[in-house]
Amino acid sequence: MAKILVAYYSRTGNTEKMAQAVAEGAKEAGHEVELKKVNDVKPSSLLDYDGYVFGSPVYYGLPAAPLVELFDESVILHKRLSGRVGGAFASSGNTGGGNETTCMAILQMMLVHGMLAVGSAEGDHYGPVAVGSPDSRALAQCKALGKRVADFAAKVKN
Repeated sequence: MAKILVAYYSRTGNTEKMAQAVAEGAKEAGHEVELKKVNDVKPSSLLDYDGYVFGSPVYYGLPAAPLVELFDESVILHKRLSGRVGGAFASSGNTGGGNETTCMAILQMMLVHGMLAVGSAEGDHYGPVAVGSPDSRALAQCKALGKRVADFAAKVKN
């Protein structure tokens, strides 16, 4: 069993719905999950988890400032998160709104820490995305991401 953090920023509730589905997928797979707003996550607490899934709405093709700030502050943990597992998801206001670039930016921040990024060979490759309120396709992909990250984190942990 792995301990997973699902952390997100959401203003309209769309990203929060996706985060709940990610957490549900990891829990259904038998893992321990904490679902938190990114403002409630302290950089030092990142050491408490085996895996992470971060979600954000799109702002100018990038993650929301509070999520970027968490990663900026996590420099105090440089090299200490190496080998842990992570994934990303995003929501935007319109098609072509920057969902993929936002997921890639989150994954890039994880890679700087030496983390292992989980993608998907099917569906949204860099992480689940939604335009507006997440539909059943996006929510199913979120659940699948939660399961994939948690299962992989458990394998890497042992």
